[in-house]
Amino acid sequence: QVQLVESGGGLVQAGDSLRLSCAASGRTFSSSAMGWFRQAPGKEREFVAAISGSAGRTYYADSVKGRFTISRDNAKNTVYLQMNSLKPEDTAVYYCAARGGLVLTTSPDRYDYWGQGTQVTVST
Repeated sequence: QVQLVESGGGLVQAGDSLRLSCAASGRTFSSSAMGWFRQAPGKEREFVAAISGSAGRTYYADSVKGRFTISRDNAKNTVYLQMNSLKPEDTAVYYCAARGGLVLTTSPDRYDYWGQGTQVTVST
């Protein structure tokens, strides 16, 4: 069992930065691939970024590539999402998710555990 708790969301202006954190409980964190997803009102949940258990591999959605960086600290059981040059279209509830195994995937159906989400609002 893995429990995930996100934090770091808030209200910012376009062009600002935010860093989201996701604290995980459970002994299998270091072997779990982690992902960040987001969901805007009236839209489906969409993939943002993923990172392998060893942090050796990362993958990003085209919409955030070059602006967002996913990282993890296995000693702290925490995964981060550094978001720079935020845009109003980045406004959403951001969720972190965990899955066992080595494969990075963009499909939310393939993640086993989810946090409760943290709101990010970017104003113009």
